[in-house]
Amino acid sequence: MSNTGTISPSASETLTDRQQAIVPIAAFAAAGNIASLNTSLDHGLDAGLTVGEAKEILVQLYAYAGFPRSLNALAELMKVLDMRKQRGIADAAGRQPSSPIPTGDALLAAGTANQTKLSGSPVKGKLFEFAPAIDAYLKTHLFGDIFERDNLDWQSRELATVSMLSALSGVDSQLQAHMRISMNVGFTANQLRQVGKVLGNRVDGNVARRAQEALDRQLAIAPGN
Repeated sequence: MSNTGTISPSASETLTDRQQAIVPIAAFAAAGNIASLNTSLDHGLDAGLTVGEAKEILVQLYAYAGFPRSLNALAELMKVLDMRKQRGIADAAGRQPSSPIPTGDALLAAGTANQTKLSGSPVKGKLFEFAPAIDAYLKTHLFGDIFERDNLDWQSRELATVSMLSALSGVDSQLQAHMRISMNVGFTANQLRQVGKVLGNRVDGNVARRAQEALDRQLAIAPGN
């Protein structure tokens, strides 16, 4: 799925092995659990993630868990790749973004359009009126600089985001919002329930509970999804 193309529903009610592999990678990276991240990155590359896709997930992490966690996770990916190379594994590099990222007013316009498409409507509110700088940062940096990069599809980005936010405490409203966005990019409720199961099996029960509760709250608002 192109980042700027038509958002379409998933063809399957289950997550692929590659999609499932994103879940623990994103969660452990957000939690700062480097030892478990190491193992999950190794499994993710075996499951079909390219080096570029793994890097992109860990770069995106900075928007949700900060630069320190992102930098540490990327350093661990470098270690994993070195170890795999020593074992004779040649991982696929993946592709670069297909076009240059816009700048200035064009970046703000692109980010605003991406945010609106992902959210399903323009994002407004008293918080953004109170602190317009954060509104500009969201539109230009997150939905512009990051979501304009089409070397990782929007479904993978949202899968990573939900997993990251599930690993963090005190971000319930943002997690619920990204459950809605995940449905907007084509995930079904059953697939998002599977995210919770993967978190429970591979990460932590409390992390899985946060994901399931956020999904339940969203489905109570929009049961038709």
